[in-house]
Amino acid sequence: MRVPAARPGSSRYGRGGAGRAAARCRIVPLGRWLPEGDRVPLGSVFRSRSKDEQAATSKVTADQPQQPRDPQAPKGRPTPKRSQAQSQRRARAHSAPANRKEAVKAQREARRADMAKQREALANGDERYLPVRDKGPVRRFARDYVDSRWCVAEFFLPVAVIILVLTMVRVPQIQSIALLLWLVVIVLIVLDSIVIWVGIGKRLKERFPNENLKGVKPYAVMRTLQMRRLRLPKPQVKRGERP
Repeated sequence: MRVPAARPGSSRYGRGGAGRAAARCRIVPLGRWLPEGDRVPLGSVFRSRSKDEQAATSKVTADQPQQPRDPQAPKGRPTPKRSQAQSQRRARAHSAPANRKEAVKAQREARRADMAKQREALANGDERYLPVRDKGPVRRFARDYVDSRWCVAEFFLPVAVIILVLTMVRVPQIQSIALLLWLVVIVLIVLDSIVIWVGIGKRLKERFPNENLKGVKPYAVMRTLQMRRLRLPKPQVKRGERP
């Protein structure tokens, strides 16, 4: 083991005898510091494994018996047939989209299917696919009550068009008639709505005494403002037919 000699007078060893003693250091074998029986050759400590040892280890690993794998062990049931496996893969492919684009496409198609079912339900009155505001026997009775009678408010749009045309004529008498007709229509609509409000309130209390009737009367009055052909859901009763 070689100890590098420091220059005499350096700051590391000082300027005294310590610096001169370090300058006179010589090579001392490492083995002389240990007793004769405790000396260990360093080469055997840091050298890598020999090829013979590696070969022996791999041979022992190869000689170990490998147990055969039970095909029923993973799931506890026999392997499915090819047709069954293919059908399962198709089902997984349809149920779980591969990426975000396919997921968005599947959601869009599902939304379109729901909207188609809802339009069909609005046309034929199917309760299963109706919107939430139209579901229930109470709302159905309110629709039938309005559809079974003549309402002044359902003629509001055609009368409003006629009044608008009359007001465009440059004749004062005709314009006065149009304004008077407009006032009469508004009064009739208000009176008819009041009659429907009171009448349907009584019928609902008789027909559905234990049901929640909140919002049903405004629902019926708002339906009177629509023309019969344009009402959704479509009318299921004829005029004059008792619901």
